[in-house]
Amino acid sequence: MADIAALMQLIEPVAEAEGLALVRVKMLGGTSDPTLQVMAERPDTRQLTLEDCARLSRRLSDLLDERDPIDHAYRLEVSSPGIDRPLTRLKDFDDWSGHEARIVLAEKLDGRKIFNGDLIGTEGDHVRIAVDKAGEFSLPFDRIHSAKLVITDRLIAATAPLVADEADELLYDASEDADDIKAEG
Repeated sequence: MADIAALMQLIEPVAEAEGLALVRVKMLGGTSDPTLQVMAERPDTRQLTLEDCARLSRRLSDLLDERDPIDHAYRLEVSSPGIDRPLTRLKDFDDWSGHEARIVLAEKLDGRKIFNGDLIGTEGDHVRIAVDKAGEFSLPFDRIHSAKLVITDRLIAATAPLVADEADELLYDASEDADDIKAEG
């Protein structure tokens, strides 16, 4: 089994040297398809371009080949956190306050383990979340098993690309269909 904390200590300086913030390092796929997943982003835009991704992947591949910190074969996957990004750092809960999230605790708190609601932010080492019809909860960060944003219209609007240089060209225009429908009607 790979030591994730040791991998993070190895990977984070490489990401930072590329001007990126490390979001998550995780082993996925179990023994049948082990994959080392590395998520990173540009701190100023919360984006990761294809060029950033390729550059970080090459540097990490070289480093991991040299240091060999994982004792079995695996695939390296370098990606952006995506729109329904995992929330892994305490600061993530402040950065995304006002957005809907799903938080799963390692153990029940107040009779529940799963909290879906709007993030309020942090208070010390606790994450605050407002759950519909249940009120506000203060969750100890160290008891969070997993957390991620929930895709909503508000989140989509907030995460629209700030830079579209590498975006695909528009191949389909829905307004053309609307014009055809008006002409037929």
